Amino acid sequence: MIRAAGNLVEVSGAMTLPGASELLAQGSAALETPETLFDLAAVTDVDSSSIAVIFGWVREARRQGKTVRIAHPPHELLTLADVYGVTELLPLG
Repeated sequence: MIRAAGNLVEVSGAMTLPGASELLAQGSAALETPETLFDLAAVTDVDSSSIAVIFGWVREARRQGKTVRIAHPPHELLTLADVYGVTELLPLG
């Protein structure tokens, strides 16, 4: 689930394959400001599709001339990113 307030987008629940398309669409629609901060503190479960969703948000933001940052990524997400060798590509901050 996504809740947006200005440049802060709070993501909660699972970031897994069954909801990936919806998360991608909701997050992309929430790109209202020049820089959007996606707070993942309330994310309960991740799989490899969560990385694809984040990169989808980044791609859409770049298309619009905007930026995305990720705050409070779950440890499991960082572990997956490390396994896939994409940690340095995540917009953490």
